[in-house]
Amino acid sequence: MAETGQAIRGASSMEPEDWQVVKSTPLFGAMPMDVTVSLVGSSGPRRYEKGALLFQQGDPASAFFVILDGWVKIARITPEGGEAVVGVFRRGETFAEAAMFLGGRYPANAEIVAPSRLLKIDGEVLRRKIRENPNLALCMLASASHHLKFLVEQIEQIKLLSAPQRIADFLVQQCRTRQGSCIVELPYEKALIASRLGMKPESFSRAIGKLRGLGVSVDHELVSIADVGTLITYVEKSAESYEET
Repeated sequence: MAETGQAIRGASSMEPEDWQVVKSTPLFGAMPMDVTVSLVGSSGPRRYEKGALLFQQGDPASAFFVILDGWVKIARITPEGGEAVVGVFRRGETFAEAAMFLGGRYPANAEIVAPSRLLKIDGEVLRRKIRENPNLALCMLASASHHLKFLVEQIEQIKLLSAPQRIADFLVQQCRTRQGSCIVELPYEKALIASRLGMKPESFSRAIGKLRGLGVSVDHELVSIADVGTLITYVEKSAESYEET
């Protein structure tokens, strides 16, 4: 399937900071630079607008992606026609490499949820490189392990943290400081944040309201935090110390 909401053509070539992002990923971090360059090829990054669909559930898995900027939602369509969010990926993360490597079909949809810049890596080129150098399979293993760790952490977070703590943890991750005040712009819709954190939209609204006492205020997409350190302490305390929503 061709990408819908097409990428903006004439994308700029790779900048030094783009290579830093690529090499920071588990997949490319241990890979020789010449192999990384050959995999990226000459196509360079592509820009995508919010709402663009990279691939659909059931499409042939022919490529995977590196996020240089932006956010991408991975979601499965349920038999009832609903949507189950598998994950939301951001700058410095890769996705779809497992499905591509197995040569099967994408098990979920991939949708751009904020303006993004992505690298699209051809699957057949990677498989050919691995056949030439089997040690590269260890890089695939590192990437798979990273994704597994992420899923385990998500499950632990849902089980161990109350809804307000989950939101507090999400906000802390968006901050560039670990103490003092901070203003965060939510990277995508609140309903999607709620789904990613394992709660319904109405539960999200109630839970974020419980953070007002900790100096958190919300004005549309902007969240003001009086002291990031206070939120960090709140998240780190036992979930049993707080009322579950």
